Amino acid sequence: MSPRADTLTTAPDGRSVLRMERRIGHPPEEVRAALTRPGHLKDRLPAEVRVAPEAGGSLLTLTHTFDDRFAAPSFAAGWHLCVSALGEHLDGVAEPARVLDTGELHEAYLEQFDLGGGEVTADGTVRFERQLVRPADAVWAALTEGDEVLKGSEAPEGIVADGVLAGEVTEVRAPETVTYEVAGGGEVSIRLGRGTEYGARLVLTHRGAGDPAAARAAWHARLERLAGRLLEE
Repeated sequence: MSPRADTLTTAPDGRSVLRMERRIGHPPEEVRAALTRPGHLKDRLPAEVRVAPEAGGSLLTLTHTFDDRFAAPSFAAGWHLCVSALGEHLDGVAEPARVLDTGELHEAYLEQFDLGGGEVTADGTVRFERQLVRPADAVWAALTEGDEVLKGSEAPEGIVADGVLAGEVTEVRAPETVTYEVAGGGEVSIRLGRGTEYGARLVLTHRGAGDPAAARAAWHARLERLAGRLLEE
């Protein structure tokens, strides 16, 4: 089955549930035996793996339940590559190629699971949390577009979304955080923290936006441009 059929849902307890199905052209006993080999699924993050017989081979169903919803694209990309390697092993490939995702698969899952659109909280704050595919220093360089960010100076264009009237930088600690004032008494904060093995986790908040919906759309567009640039790095 295609990765497009993979799903991300929410369990009754609020945890996230990733579910993947793959058809494998080998009988269940062979698939189960391969699963117990070192380096395969049993050695990765905790997940429930079921193998059922079906015409022409087996149906492998993987279910992974976790707390960090924004890590879902990383988990999904990792599981997809792992199951692909399992299939190569069963097909008789002596040394399956260790394929690493350079970010495209991760970003495809992020879009598929609708994790890039941000939210407007009850108090009108625009908030984005996004797992990125490069480390914090690379993200900072791409985000600032090479401009130096200094406390007390005007926020450079690279860290401002279209339509946002940026003011003075009030806090900066490269490559981790920057906060600046916005016309009308608002404030934008961008923080790059620890994420998955793919790279940094970005958390952006825009407080005091006059039109939160418009600000959300503007920041969504800005972060999409950032994500695209990171794939070029």
